[in-house]
Amino acid sequence: MSRPIVHGGGVTEAAALFGGHPADWLDLSTGINPNPVALPDIPTSAWHRLPDRHLVDAARQAAARYYRCGPGQPLPVPGTQSVIQLLPRLVAPGRRIAILAPTYGEYARVFSVAGYAVDEISSPDQLTPDHGLAVVVNPNNPTGRAYPPSELSALAERLEKNGGLLLVDEAFGDTQPGLSIVPVAVEHDNLIVFRSFGKFFGLAGLRLGFVIAADTVLSRLAEWLGPWSVSGPALVISRALMEGDTAPVRTAILERKAGLDAVLRKAGLDIVGGTPLFSLVDHPKAGRLHEQLCRAHVLTRKFSYAPTWLRIGLAPDAAGDTRLEDALRLADHA
Repeated sequence: MSRPIVHGGGVTEAAALFGGHPADWLDLSTGINPNPVALPDIPTSAWHRLPDRHLVDAARQAAARYYRCGPGQPLPVPGTQSVIQLLPRLVAPGRRIAILAPTYGEYARVFSVAGYAVDEISSPDQLTPDHGLAVVVNPNNPTGRAYPPSELSALAERLEKNGGLLLVDEAFGDTQPGLSIVPVAVEHDNLIVFRSFGKFFGLAGLRLGFVIAADTVLSRLAEWLGPWSVSGPALVISRALMEGDTAPVRTAILERKAGLDAVLRKAGLDIVGGTPLFSLVDHPKAGRLHEQLCRAHVLTRKFSYAPTWLRIGLAPDAAGDTRLEDALRLADHA
């Protein structure tokens, strides 16, 4: 059995080590909007009944408009992590897997556990005809590396010549819609796109995502997930929010990002990457800084594969920025 990956959001474990109640910590370890949007009204029937087909259809139609899918309709799934677990079923045995790294670690873990040879590459130029699937997180977590849709389209065409699939994970795509390949996804039968719902809207606990792909791929995924995989309330919420005005959400995120970066620069930290939902800093003693912040009950995300990196998410307000600033000031003198 593989060792589980330590992700952001482990505030309960951090509190057990460094004290305090989890609710009193400032959790900056995730890349989630720190200000959840207001929930729409949810009819009692959505709670009472199994998810009816009309709820699924309405959510898919709203997602198609929101993601600019053209004729395709995204498949709602119980978080894209649930579909990552299924990806090995789409790749023929013996093909190699290429992952543009460093990135979200679950891709390498899932394919390795399934017995596939995984190549963590730094450039699309390193792809070979042996690769049956390539994974690109765009914009990337945690570096913020980004590829324009034209480059990804060319990459899909290149893989298709050897029967390969391209998976583009746009978990952080809502904040940078111009990077999305979804509007041209219909042109590529070998393209799969993941979209996260909870990060942008601040509703990660809803466990909801969408997959854009050819109908043959979506049908297989739907069969493997089984009936009623997404709850009725999640379908109702997603439809209402995607049909609403999301510009204020994006503006608020950018304001919070500006506040975070101002604090980090004032502390003299080197910002080396990120997206509007988090910043990546490089510090020669990142592990020590992470621990010092934990002692102030501020949680950040460290990386075992990059010991000089810390990923720092958004605080919900200016008071949170001040709390981070104070904690960094104390850490500097510790």
